[in-house]
Amino acid sequence: MNGGMYTNLTRMLADKRDVSRSDLIKIVLQMSLPAILAQMMTIMTSYIDAAMAGSLGAEASAAIGLVASTTWLFGGMCVAVSTGFSIQSAQLIGAGERRIARHVLRQAIIAGLVFSLLLMTVGVMIAPILPRWLGGSEEILSDAIAYFMVFSITVPVLQIENVFGSMLQSSGNIRTPSIINGIYCLSDIFWNFFLIYPSRTISVFEVQLCVPGAGLGVTGAALGTSIALVISACMMFYAVWRSPVFRRFQIGSWRIDIDILKKAVKLGSPVGMEFVLMNSAMVAVIKIIAPLGAVAIAANSFGVTAESFCYMPGYGIAAAASPLIGQSLGAGRFDLLKRFAHITISMGMIIMGIAAVIMYIAVPWIFAFLTPDHSVRALGVEIMRIEMWAEPLFGAAIVSAGVLRGAGDTLVPAVLNLCSVWIVRIPLTLVLVSSMGLYGAWTAMCIELCCRGIIMLIRVRTSQKLRAAA
Repeated sequence: MNGGMYTNLTRMLADKRDVSRSDLIKIVLQMSLPAILAQMMTIMTSYIDAAMAGSLGAEASAAIGLVASTTWLFGGMCVAVSTGFSIQSAQLIGAGERRIARHVLRQAIIAGLVFSLLLMTVGVMIAPILPRWLGGSEEILSDAIAYFMVFSITVPVLQIENVFGSMLQSSGNIRTPSIINGIYCLSDIFWNFFLIYPSRTISVFEVQLCVPGAGLGVTGAALGTSIALVISACMMFYAVWRSPVFRRFQIGSWRIDIDILKKAVKLGSPVGMEFVLMNSAMVAVIKIIAPLGAVAIAANSFGVTAESFCYMPGYGIAAAASPLIGQSLGAGRFDLLKRFAHITISMGMIIMGIAAVIMYIAVPWIFAFLTPDHSVRALGVEIMRIEMWAEPLFGAAIVSAGVLRGAGDTLVPAVLNLCSVWIVRIPLTLVLVSSMGLYGAWTAMCIELCCRGIIMLIRVRTSQKLRAAA
């Protein structure tokens, strides 16, 4: 078969003939590139976001960095709820069962709203005590509390945005959620510009302009992100409403379907457990780092932001890998399943390896952009260069998780990831921080990410779900 025949996943799955490697790569690129570009937009936005907060001083950056791991924890739990339903949706769409896929979407909306309202309540209740429990110093406590409180109130919006976005991806539509994510990032910058800073005069081409501002500082950064998220959620809803697969999804039964919920719990709970325990590990790391002071907390926070340049492309490829695997499995195209797995994992490792080389060279300029504090810059550059050595294997871990998730294999990979973090990273961090400071924490991270990549590659080769499909 000549390469280039297939430009659409649905056509490829429907045609029972052999498919060339070039056609498979084209489909992977077609689905991955929008997600990668959206992730790159997210990276640039996070850089600008961090620079905006960083311009307020190391304390402001430390306040956001202190609670960042907890916001990731909450966000990860929202993703886990969406995952339990989107895996079912992808396999149903691959099997041609669009009507049932729409029913799954309705169940996802109900479950997502109930869960996120409970999570919001927990967040609001713990916000006043969380920063102090994490070991934050007095000068950053009030900003950290305000930031986490605003985030917690927005959790239901985050959950619904996640549900609609993951359902679009499960149908093979990666482009629309990616575009919306790009708009979200630009919107975040726009609102931050007016909410973080006070009213001021700026010069544009030697013309003096008076720019209004709320002067809310760290609280303004949280509000800007929340407003942008509301806009993104509305756009995701409209995209699903107009989707060829999910159009008129509101028509049908909205009664609770226990079978779908049970399957969602079975598929999503390992992912949720993984997010909870892995982000709990990140919270533990922050608690270990916190006594090192505001400079170390800020450098660590900026380092995590800067590192996203390398790993976000991997998450973009993983976002494409899940529906590729899920729809291939649902369509009974077991011949394509393992080939898609191999191509996506290889692509993730290569792209993240190249990104790591670029980052290793460019990191001084990136930190100069992120913060005016010279001590934070110097420390951040050094810790970042430690971790860059792990990026190719980190890419293998990220994309392998996407592949296994698409096949419905969620429990064992979650356990393996948790073992890697809690058995390797946390003990190493405790040992190395005492003698090496923040360098020890990032050395432990580098070692652990390499271990995680290796064990996830082994799992892909030995997974019974993938072996049974083949």
